[in-house]
Amino acid sequence: MRTTVLGYPRIGAHRELKFATEDFWAGTIGADELEATAASLRGSVWTELRDAGLDAIPSNTFSFYDQVLDTTVMIDAVPARYRDLTGLDRYFAMARGTAELPPLEMTKWFDTNYH
Repeated sequence: MRTTVLGYPRIGAHRELKFATEDFWAGTIGADELEATAASLRGSVWTELRDAGLDAIPSNTFSFYDQVLDTTVMIDAVPARYRDLTGLDRYFAMARGTAELPPLEMTKWFDTNYH
């Protein structure tokens, strides 16, 4: 029998992603430091799953914020109003808005509590 796991927590054992993201939003760290935290967390998850003896290590399961937003970015379905922004500034502006731009509308999917 082959083994894998889906939906493994991505936030870190000590909520490192949460704190780094909040620091990025507050402007106390830059995108490079947030990206470094994310890369470290992805690496530690892959190592932990490998060391647990899984046959297949899942990939592309990490998200800074939301998998639907990730898909929007991946297929470049970014609305024109966000096109002047780049990188994580664009990504989080779509999720949370800025002083000048509203966030993307939340839409209820498939009669669930997921927006």
